[in-house]
Amino acid sequence: MAEILPLKGWRYNDQLGNRIEELTAPLFDVVSAKQREMLYQNPLNSIHLSVPQGEFPSMEAQKILERWKSEGILIQDQQPGIYVYYQYFRLPGEHEERCRKGFIAHIKAYEWSEKVILRHENTIVSAVNDRIELLKATEIQVSPTHGLYEDEDCELEVYMDAAIANPLYELEDYQGVREVLAVIQNPEVICRFLTKLKDKKIILADGHHRLEGAIEYRKQQKNSFPEREWKGSDYHMMYLTNVFGNHLNILPTHRLFYGLEISKEEFLNRIQEWFDVRVFGDAEELATYSFQRKWSFGLLWDDDAYVIKFKPDKFDQVRPELPEVLRNLDLVILHHILFEKILGLNEEQQRNSSQLAFERNFSRCLREVRGGKATFAIITKELEMKQIMEVCKSGQVMPQKSTYFYPKALGGLIFGSIKQEEFDYDYGTFFGKNKR
Repeated sequence: MAEILPLKGWRYNDQLGNRIEELTAPLFDVVSAKQREMLYQNPLNSIHLSVPQGEFPSMEAQKILERWKSEGILIQDQQPGIYVYYQYFRLPGEHEERCRKGFIAHIKAYEWSEKVILRHENTIVSAVNDRIELLKATEIQVSPTHGLYEDEDCELEVYMDAAIANPLYELEDYQGVREVLAVIQNPEVICRFLTKLKDKKIILADGHHRLEGAIEYRKQQKNSFPEREWKGSDYHMMYLTNVFGNHLNILPTHRLFYGLEISKEEFLNRIQEWFDVRVFGDAEELATYSFQRKWSFGLLWDDDAYVIKFKPDKFDQVRPELPEVLRNLDLVILHHILFEKILGLNEEQQRNSSQLAFERNFSRCLREVRGGKATFAIITKELEMKQIMEVCKSGQVMPQKSTYFYPKALGGLIFGSIKQEEFDYDYGTFFGKNKR
């Protein structure tokens, strides 16, 4: 099952650590163009490693990383640790603060077929290739992926609570989330973390592209350092949170479609074969509309808005080869019927299409459509945690960008190196009697 290791994290030096808010950045696939522009202005911001610029971005990131290391901008912790990571936040309209508790560690980059890390989404090919090239060049991870484990007893929480009382960093991020990072370096306590996770399967919540890149890199490096018991290229930095007793929030990700060459009238005629279509009075009100009935969505086109509901009597034509747990999902209906049957894009074409984009922000969807950039937007509702768990355990995957776990982990708080000389350590110290 899941083998995790503590990591010797790289962090900004103590002086820069006092200004850590200026150096962190959103994840590569959620940072907006405007955010990137602003963050690039700071020559030491971590975005220069996660979303590098230039004609050859990966090589540029490698040069920057080596310079930061040589100049002491980044310093490596010599003692491996489990990095405790708490995120305090409020959802809109709430007054009570929530807290998502977890920890960051190295985890083996298991292939999907090993069924230790269970995915729930398809990926976008171009984004995976980009991550592979960056990992090859730098051998470092700027942000952790996000995995879920199941522990009803919440056994590790007491150790995490104790550590978080003495934080390395405490800051407010771009989401308005209070981020707190601490570290556990006691070998006996670390052993408890390793032991607790060794019989667990991990549900991948966020970071499918980065993990798929790490899996590919592990395969490419399988013949390197054959004498090492623990090889850096086998591992991947992950933020692990417990499904039980935790605040796991999933927000919807909407769909934008660009460059459709048919008229709105023809499009509406086509979808009426499959969906009941109702004109919606005020497009802006779709932001708070509660899609109570399953298989229902919002549609934005020009200044008009609609609610579209899939016709139940058409359900027998939806992917009969799939298990019911997947066929019943709103997004499977949406992608199979609207994008494949109506618009003619098969699953592979959808994964690679430059016409199909994904956007969490409703206001941005509205602007793209009203401004004439996007032809239309489909407004979706969030999935339930139970649905995601069921899909993962079924061995199936949902369409790309099906979930948006909130809040997102932050880039630049901790860097995880898989470069062998920086990764090397006698990790048997932390396995105790459970060492292989």
